[in-house]
This record gives sequence, structure tokens and C-alpha cells, in this order.
Amino acid sequence: MEKNALADVESVDRHSSIPQELQDASVSRSDQRLRELGYKSEFRRDMSLFGVLGISFCAIGILTGMSSAFQTGLFSGGPLGLFWGWNICSLFMLLIALSLAEICSAYPTMGGLYFWVCKMKPETPMLGFCVGWIYSIAMTFTGTSGNLSVALYLASLAEVGQGRTLTRVEVSAIAWGVNIASGIINTIGTKAIGGMSTFNLWWTLGGTLVLVITLLVKAPVKNTAAFVFTDYENFTGWQSRGFVVLLGFLQAVYTLEGCETAAQVAEEAKRAELLAPLAVVGSIVGSWLIGLAYMLALLFSVQSIASVQATSYAIPIAQLYYDAVGQKLTLMCLTVVALAQFMAAVTAFTASSRLFYALARDDAFPMKSKYMTLNRFQAPYWGVWTSVLIGCIISCAYIGSAVAFNAILSSAAIAVMLSYLQPIIIRVFWPRTSLPDRGPFSLGRWSWAVNFASFLFTVFICVLFVLPTAHPTDALNMNYAIVAIGAVILLVGACWAFWGRSRFTGPVKTVREEGETEFEKRAKVGGGM
Repeated sequence: MEKNALADVESVDRHSSIPQELQDASVSRSDQRLRELGYKSEFRRDMSLFGVLGISFCAIGILTGMSSAFQTGLFSGGPLGLFWGWNICSLFMLLIALSLAEICSAYPTMGGLYFWVCKMKPETPMLGFCVGWIYSIAMTFTGTSGNLSVALYLASLAEVGQGRTLTRVEVSAIAWGVNIASGIINTIGTKAIGGMSTFNLWWTLGGTLVLVITLLVKAPVKNTAAFVFTDYENFTGWQSRGFVVLLGFLQAVYTLEGCETAAQVAEEAKRAELLAPLAVVGSIVGSWLIGLAYMLALLFSVQSIASVQATSYAIPIAQLYYDAVGQKLTLMCLTVVALAQFMAAVTAFTASSRLFYALARDDAFPMKSKYMTLNRFQAPYWGVWTSVLIGCIISCAYIGSAVAFNAILSSAAIAVMLSYLQPIIIRVFWPRTSLPDRGPFSLGRWSWAVNFASFLFTVFICVLFVLPTAHPTDALNMNYAIVAIGAVILLVGACWAFWGRSRFTGPVKTVREEGETEFEKRAKVGGGM
């Protein structure tokens, strides 16, 4: 169906305290920049700074990432590795965020990493195609992982509250339900996602405050500062102290991935060329500080690391809560984190559906007309439900083998870092030609230094992600991430060789250079659902 663009602009934030003329001007600037990049505006710009910032906060999921992966660092380096690893990795992830934000400001489109690579290296369309596909798979897997984590938190609630252990089939069935719920929320569209992400921002702040106070007040024994900042633990079997501490870095990186998600809703944000990069950077800064407060509360309150390591609960952090605050407050803590985890998983499907739309728009994804169709809520619902379907299929793997399921999903973390790496490499080795026109967010003379540091850290982490995490290594504790990410790369390479090479040549302009009618300028294309 056709919609009047001017009416769409007038419908944004009618009750805002900002004068309507200024709102229209900011939206017009963003739409004009989008047209300069070759795209016609298809989405209403309903998202404010808090909405876009909330999207990245949702994707990072500081409470959920820290809670779900806390045991990784606790068993690989202990409090020493967790505290120092968190701050070191947060600093370098901030540098990565700055690198990506500068590019995002110049190219504020929902294609994000994919579009940036295409734009900066137009003579190599294969590179952009592969980045787009790998990142789309990563976001779909991330959403699937988040939805299973919600199921595991619910399983832990049942274990703590009723003493009932859920089977893998029951956990997978819950994950199916959470996948479908994520699809429904994403189908409702931009306003629903923007509202949820804003709510998640405040939920994360309030939830962190509640968890920190609860842990510090109720824990029967408070650990000393010497324990929190210097205690070393090693449950990995490796003898090298330095290597064990480095393995604990993976917890921090895994937790902090997702800042770039703000770019996936750039075409739905007001003043996207400024708000999107601010959200990319702001989400890392906020997550660094919030995560540090939460981590310190956990470390001062943990009663027994051995107890957490030996737990039978579906989520190990539940044991830490139980030992520190008792049964009833553990149920409250798990509920706070579970709801945050659900919102984070919903956001991953938001990103993947927008990526499917962006790829289809540029002839880099099959069934172009289907994946570019928007429903009356302005949602690319074909991409949404493709993500849900893939999530449900992968969730079934958990029934047969938790090892296989974890291997599939661990590849998502590596895929995200590999996707970060591509635009950063281009900025490092082609600094003058890759970004001729910078946006309002610019690093100036610090740009190359920041990109180079980001490049070194990303390469280092990608290598670290595929190294064995336990010794001696056997079939059960082997790090199968190298197998999973290898399979993803082979799949994407085959798609390029047998399909993409003959169809994809780079971003496809959806506006005419000259002679476009006023009606065409205002038209918005949608579809019924």
C-alpha cells in the first residue's frame, strides 16, 4: 500500500516538547542523506535517542551477558581475570565502537556493517556480500541463543522455586515459545521495538541497582578487596597462568558485543547520522560502568566458587544467587535477568530482519519482493519469521546434544567479531579513500590510531575464541567453535559462488538520479499482513 511521506513525518512524536518544525527538519536531513546514498525512505522515523540507545543496550544485554557467561571468567582466572579482563576488554570494545560509529555517521543505513563494506570497497562486491550474510547469520544465532537462555532461566526458576528439573525437551519447547513471542513483538513494528528498548534501558539501570543492593546487603559473608582484585582461580586444566586469564577475557567480549545494532534501525531514527553513532558509543560506555558495578557486587558476594562450579542448576549464576541471598530473593534476581534476556533476544531478531531487508533490497538475498515487504506496522515480517524459523530449528539441536548446540551458537560471537573486522581493516589499510565524506561524528586525526588498535584487538580475540578452553581436550570439552564458524564461512562462500556472484554487484539505488516525480518522492511502499 502507498503512504504519504509527509504524513509519516508529521505523525512522529506529536506530543514531544520539541517544536514540530525542528522535528521535521531533522527527519528531512536524515531522509535526504539516505537519498544521497541511493535509497528511498521506506520506514517512519519513530525512534528517538533513547529508543536507538536502548536498541544497542538491549543487544548488548549487560545483565544477561554478564550473568550467563560469568562462570566462564570465574573458572578461567577467577576474580583477578574477571575484574581486569572486564576493564581491558571494555576499553578496546570502546575503541571498536568509536571506529564503527564514525563509519555509521557517514553511512546511516540499516545495512550497517554490510553496507559500509560495500560502500568503502565497491570494487570488491564479494566482500560486502559475505559480511552481510555472515553478520545476518550471527544475529539470527544470537537471537536463538538468547531465547534458549530465557528458557534456561525459566528452568532455573523451576529448580529453585519447586525443586523440579526440566528435561531438554521441555527447555527446547519453552525456547520455541520464546522464539515465537520474539517474532510477534517484532511483527508489531518500530514503535513496539522502540518502546521496548527504551523500557529495557530503564529496566537495566533499575535492575542492576536492585541486584547490587540485594547481593551486598544479604550476602552472609562479604569477600575482601584482596580476593576481588587479586584472587586467581583455574578450573581449566591449563598450567599457563597468563593463558588462563586470557581465556577469561572471552566472557567480557561476549557480553559487550552488540553496540553496532543501533545501525540496523538507522532508517527508523530521527537525525540518524548523529543519534545512531552516539548510541553505538554510548551503549558501550554505559555497559562498561553498569557491568563493572554488577560484577563487583557478584565478586564481593560469591560464597563459594567451587559450589558454583559444581551446581546442577541450568544457569550457574543461580547457585551464586542462592548461596548469597537465599531462595526467595534468588527467584527475584533470576526474574530480573530473565526479562532483560528476553528483550535482548527480541532485539537480535530486529537486527537480523532488517539485515535480510537490506540484503534483499540490494539483490544480495533471494525472494527480494517478499523480504522487502512491510506490514501495516512497518515491520519486515518475512525477515522476522525467517529468524524465528531458524531459531526454532536450531533449538531442536539442544534436545540431541548440548555440545552441538553450544558449538553452533558460539560461532555467532566469532562471526560478529569477524564482521567488525572487515570495515575496520578497510579503514586501516585504505584510510584516505574509504571514507571521503565523514558525518557529524568524526574521530578527526585520531581516526587511524583508533582503527589500528581496534584491528589488533579484534584479530587477537578472533584467534582466542577458537583456542581450546580446557585441558586435556576430549570430545566433550573440545572447543567446536572453529568447526561451526568454518561451516558458516563455507556456506556463505558457496552462496556467493553459486548464486551471489551472478546477481550481486553492490548496493542498488531505489531512487532515481533525475526526473523523479513528486509522487515517487513521497511514496512509501508497504504490504498487508
